[in-house]
Amino acid sequence: MITRRRAGLAATALATLALTAACGTSGNQSAGTPTTDTVQPAGQGTSDYGSSGSGQGNDPYGGQAGGDSGKAPQAGPSAGTLALHQDAKLGPIVADAKGMTLYRFDKDTAKPPKSNCSGSCATAWPPVPADGATAPAGIAKSALGSVTRADGTKQLTIGGWPAYRYAKDTQPGDTKGQGVGGTWNALTAEGKKAVAQEPGDVSVQNQPELGDILVDGQGLTLYRFNKDSAWPMKFGCNDACLDTWKPAKPADRSKLKGIPSKLISTVTRPDGLRQLAVDCWPVYTFTGDKQPGDINGQGKMGLWFAVSKDGKKITSTPTG
Repeated sequence: MITRRRAGLAATALATLALTAACGTSGNQSAGTPTTDTVQPAGQGTSDYGSSGSGQGNDPYGGQAGGDSGKAPQAGPSAGTLALHQDAKLGPIVADAKGMTLYRFDKDTAKPPKSNCSGSCATAWPPVPADGATAPAGIAKSALGSVTRADGTKQLTIGGWPAYRYAKDTQPGDTKGQGVGGTWNALTAEGKKAVAQEPGDVSVQNQPELGDILVDGQGLTLYRFNKDSAWPMKFGCNDACLDTWKPAKPADRSKLKGIPSKLISTVTRPDGLRQLAVDCWPVYTFTGDKQPGDINGQGKMGLWFAVSKDGKKITSTPTG
């Protein structure tokens, strides 16, 4: 009986030891053994960060800064010439040359610029390299800068804020990182946080060279033509001219942003097409403008000019 009792006690001790070992270690880390965070370019992270779907509310690094391993991350692709993408919910937001949205992190700082996302955080939110990044017409060159990260690499800043991509964005125009953890937001041209807004049929946009100008619902610059006239109404752009200068669509006065409704009206062209007018002047978009902030039509032939928020033509000449 004593022998059987001793055997039972030994079996109980072994079971207890096994249970203690199982509870004291995680599935991916042994007690006392440090782990090393890995940093990978966008789209090459772990399956947790590379899968499709919103990602909002279930990203463990959405609201936290990861520990800095001190190791330099693998260099992500250059942003190239940045772009302003007109998002249906956020308005104009910054994207890289391939159309991938760029983000900022609330736990970073802009004055002075400092990144607080590293380690595992930087796997989900790969820092954008500063080298090779240039500004389009809609972003002031002075808004671009760089910050040296703890690992020695240089990260792009916009308005002082370090810029990141999001690993779960897989297609140009994706904004799956917007609002993640309540601390991540797409970047505006000035480096501010993009916020949800009702799109306007006509709104005011700050253009670095021309100041506040009027744009249509797609964020494209609106122009007026010197050979038109407001009163008596006359249309100087007809036939082949309309292949290059497209009459702007009429606006809903309840969907105006930053412009008095009294300046907005609709005129009827000789062919019956209804066209937006600002301060009684017909306005157009230019086929040479491809994204918000473009002003390629400004001063064309000395006849075409962007429109101010007061409805006046802007005669400034772009330096570029």
